[in-house]
Amino acid sequence: VVGTPTVTAVNGTAGVTGQASDSTTAATLAVRYYTTSASANWTVNIRGNGTTSLNTLMSTNDSLTVVFLVTNGATAYYNNALTIDGNSVTPKYQGGTAPTSGNASGVDAYSYTIVKTGSAAFTVFAAQTRFA
Repeated sequence: VVGTPTVTAVNGTAGVTGQASDSTTAATLAVRYYTTSASANWTVNIRGNGTTSLNTLMSTNDSLTVVFLVTNGATAYYNNALTIDGNSVTPKYQGGTAPTSGNASGVDAYSYTIVKTGSAAFTVFAAQTRFA
């Protein structure tokens, strides 16, 4: 760490909705909770908002964390791909390996910390955590 880090506390409302979808608006929602059991694997697209890209909203060296809480029934599904502004990104997963399944009869939390490293360039640190 160079210089003095600054931490800004952010309070927000969690977006609670039905089934896992493929897009979230990072500018207005940091936590998304899907309460209906997933019915297939899905791709998450993280964007700025409906009219402005995340690339435009973030400056180089800015970071952002978003979390998806996804309910699974007896058959588990998982987030199998990630895009930012519609462009494929390969996250660096905690433990070194991307998940290959979800966890049945529980809630999986997918956490993505996004660091903008240049114009339309992002490094993403990801983790899947099981809550039962």
